[in-house]
Amino acid sequence: MRLYYVRFFVLVSLISGLASGCAGAAAGSARPSISPTISPTGAAEDNLPPAVVDPGKVTPSLPASTVEVASETPAVMSPTPAPRSTLAPGDWMIMPVIPSVSERAREIYQAGLAKGNDPHAFAKVGDCQNVPSMFLSIFEYGNYYSLGSEYEDLQGTIDWFAGSFSRESEAVRRGFNAASVVSPVWADPDACDPGETPLDCELRLQRPSIAIVSLETWWAGKPENYERYVRQILESLIDQGVLPILATKADNQEGNHRINEILAGLAHEYDIPLWNFWRAIQPLSGHGLMEDGFHLTFAPNLFDDPQMMKSAWPWRNLTALQALTAVLQGVSQNLAADS
Repeated sequence: MRLYYVRFFVLVSLISGLASGCAGAAAGSARPSISPTISPTGAAEDNLPPAVVDPGKVTPSLPASTVEVASETPAVMSPTPAPRSTLAPGDWMIMPVIPSVSERAREIYQAGLAKGNDPHAFAKVGDCQNVPSMFLSIFEYGNYYSLGSEYEDLQGTIDWFAGSFSRESEAVRRGFNAASVVSPVWADPDACDPGETPLDCELRLQRPSIAIVSLETWWAGKPENYERYVRQILESLIDQGVLPILATKADNQEGNHRINEILAGLAHEYDIPLWNFWRAIQPLSGHGLMEDGFHLTFAPNLFDDPQMMKSAWPWRNLTALQALTAVLQGVSQNLAADS
């Protein structure tokens, strides 16, 4: 029976996901449905340390009381962080796949809970590699993934955030880039208020406590534009008490890894979690990319099947879940210590 569901899911995913890639500016495209993944294998490059994909053993099974808001409302924060030392070139390549939680990240999260953000909700912000048909929605459907014994503890996170994985975010669409997310022009008029950006619209509707920010599409030759708009996204999230998890991208379309360098630098500057997905798939054949050098290789999300884990999409979904787990556990442990 599981094989039937997997085959059907693969067919639906290939049709809905691969038929339209992240192309161009925010072209008005239909909203997606559900879909799967890929797998990693192959030797890592000699100059790269092995990918640290095992922090999935960090797993919460958290009672509601663990994330109660402190009795006193935290002081209003400025979204602008204190100056920090910059990362050296190439340092991002050895940053762990799964992030840790800083005191600054904890403050953002706590401030959001005090504002009424939902500890059981996270948001997705991004382009085609974040639509429900490809990213995370499988965790709402037991027949579409298998954690196996190695990752069974991650079920606690799946249960905790039930409903967020398959949500069709107003801040995610095929064709979106960083500018689209913060432009009212691209907001859905049927869901968003006049003048609202897709990001602000999603934050109002979902009231998330955490947001995964994953933007692969950029402006050729103008990485400074990309940085400016991602910075605007981060400032908006932090201002509303939503803790961003910033993701590196798998490809190197720009040729010098400048975008991932920018992303890691922003995560370091704002002292927020970085999900270093790029590092997770470096050991895979072709570094987890199809022949076009952009799209991820695809396979069902059976994390206990070594053959499936030779592709990149299963690793994207798995390590995203691990990152959510690590961040949730980090902020929750800190809150519990304060209570």
